[in-house]
Amino acid sequence: MSLRIFLVSIASLLFGTSVFSQITVNNTLTPLQIVDNLIGAGVTVSNISFTGNTNQIGSFDGTASNIGLPDGIIMSSGTILDIVPPNQPITGTFGNPGDPDLLTVAQSVTSNPQAGLINSTFDAAILEFDFVPTGDSVQFNFVFASEEYTTYINSQFNDAFGFFISGPGFAGPYASPAAFPMGAENLAFVPGTTDPITISTIHPGLNAAYYISNTAATHSFNGFTVPMTIEFAVTCGQTYHFKFAVADCQDDYLDTGVFLEGNSFSSDAIDVAVATVSGDTAVYEGCTFADFIFSRTDSTDTLVVTYDIAGTATDGLDYTALGTSITFLPGVDTMIITLDPIADGIIEAGESVIITAYTVNSCGDTITSTGTVWIFDEPFLDITEDDPILLCGDDSLLVGATASGGFSPYTYSWTGSTSVTDSAYVNASVLGPVEYYVTATDGCGYTITDTVTVTLNQTLAIDTLISFPSAPCDATGAVSGVASGITGVPLYEWIGPGANNPNSIDATVWEDLSPGWYFFTVTDNVCEESDSVYVDVTPPPVASFDAAPQSGCAPLSVTFSNTSQNTTSYEWDFGGGNIVSTTSTTPIVEIFTNTTTVQLTAYDDGGCPSDASVTITVTTCGCTDPSAENYDPNAVIDDGSCYYPEPIIYVPNVFTPNGDNQNDIFFIDVENAADLEFTIFNRWGNIIYEATGLTSAWNGFLEGGNFAQDGTYFVKYTVTSINGELIEGHSFVQLVDGNKP
Repeated sequence: MSLRIFLVSIASLLFGTSVFSQITVNNTLTPLQIVDNLIGAGVTVSNISFTGNTNQIGSFDGTASNIGLPDGIIMSSGTILDIVPPNQPITGTFGNPGDPDLLTVAQSVTSNPQAGLINSTFDAAILEFDFVPTGDSVQFNFVFASEEYTTYINSQFNDAFGFFISGPGFAGPYASPAAFPMGAENLAFVPGTTDPITISTIHPGLNAAYYISNTAATHSFNGFTVPMTIEFAVTCGQTYHFKFAVADCQDDYLDTGVFLEGNSFSSDAIDVAVATVSGDTAVYEGCTFADFIFSRTDSTDTLVVTYDIAGTATDGLDYTALGTSITFLPGVDTMIITLDPIADGIIEAGESVIITAYTVNSCGDTITSTGTVWIFDEPFLDITEDDPILLCGDDSLLVGATASGGFSPYTYSWTGSTSVTDSAYVNASVLGPVEYYVTATDGCGYTITDTVTVTLNQTLAIDTLISFPSAPCDATGAVSGVASGITGVPLYEWIGPGANNPNSIDATVWEDLSPGWYFFTVTDNVCEESDSVYVDVTPPPVASFDAAPQSGCAPLSVTFSNTSQNTTSYEWDFGGGNIVSTTSTTPIVEIFTNTTTVQLTAYDDGGCPSDASVTITVTTCGCTDPSAENYDPNAVIDDGSCYYPEPIIYVPNVFTPNGDNQNDIFFIDVENAADLEFTIFNRWGNIIYEATGLTSAWNGFLEGGNFAQDGTYFVKYTVTSINGELIEGHSFVQLVDGNKP
């Protein structure tokens, strides 16, 4: 026997995304339908049977799940309905017997230290059939999953499954039908080993590369393997027997399942499939194309596949030439040739392209596979649109158009709108029919243009709205509206801020209004029309004046100049009950002895007031020098009026420094003075003494210690008065009886 177990090549693609949703299952299929779901190219089956509860087998759709296989069949030791979240596959108990072959498999797991304690199986699900391959090998894809993960690894609760093959070239210890006397072999081994696949041989601690923890929870098994492929050698044309089986071990509480990919049970042969944009077998000239997909199950060797092109379409004329053969190189399992229809502009019926591939299997049989495509002319596009008729207009109206007959997605363009969808807002306020053009473009670039006609038949209209301004201090504004085309008895409504009235009124005229926006609505027996108008305000009075000066010494004379605007009469309040009412703006002069706030109230023609004020600051001024004869203790600011007494100067004309303590020194006696300087000269004009200060004096000695000789000396002095005035003078003094050396 030649057996290969390897990872499915699509696994990396399926697990490259982290966005999944739930798996779905179907438990209503018959055994024949289930096998049809499983079997692919190159295999013919017979003698189909299933043992177990009908809820243990069915089909699944794993496209949006994390199971790793797009679809196929599922077998479980419990009900397959419980693998869909939020159900849990833990209660699938049917009271059915197990399977001796699965018991043997479970007991043979050498990596499980408790394998010898397993002595029973329960609720076995067994699918069996005979098959005849057309090639020299058969393969299928599967995923093993269990709720036993990971709590019961290496325990006696080691649920078992097996893939048992019997027939020419196979012999083993497992049971097989009488027509296959050599027994059966189990094919479900860990890749590269002889260990059966169980939760004790593939888990996070052993062969972890093959294990996936179900964190995405798109199904209810705790863990599962990556997708795997089993491939085994066969003899083409011979009959084989296959048995798929799964069962609970030792208890029937937690369940185990096996997912088998749809159409993956196949023998090496060539298959031709067709893929088009529309998902069917139709393509359109100048628009869509079709792929003829050649696939084989065995990519070991180089393989040349020849094919015939038939049908009513002409190769190379109605479509690009397709050739007559393709070559598969080793390792390549899929090749594609593309049919690209040519837009010839000729209106004609649909034309067929039939491609038939030929291969010869190892039995010498010719295997054929066929794919068909139909070529059609440019599709007929159609637009279904609205043509609304309106009795009452609006600023805009939502209209729509729906394209069909081409290839989605469709884009749209509208006159007067930037919309690229199947709807747009258009003007709905113009009387009569107005056409708007809409162009639809399908996914191939084909276009069609149609019109949407909006017909407005409205007679009601608001012809005139008039507003009259309001005084700033009183609600004196008004509004008036005139409507025409009225059907029946109209209802008028004004809505606005109001003033002396409520905020709405049913009339064409509304008076005594404050400034603001006012909305006018006319409703007749058919339509409703609205508009608005603004009530302005007359310029308000603004009181203002200039005062010069605004501060000074008492009594202070101030001139007031009226600069008010939008005013006609005035009231001056100069304080102390001095109020002057006038209509003149001539300057007014007032005298203030105290600080006073002066206020002007100015009125417009309607008597609306406006106020302005200024403070006149009056200060007591006078002499602030206490040494002055006119010192004013209440004065805050010195006004320069201080005056002082004149200095009194007495210069003696003789002194006798003879030591008798009688007239022994010379000094100048000064009153009402701040300072004194004097200088004494001898008869030759030489300075013999200088002094500064009110108490300075000369005792008759000269510089150097000599005593001055008797005689007459010249005295020159400068007196500084209290107010800083300098008074200069001179005199003579006679020195008599001076002490001699």
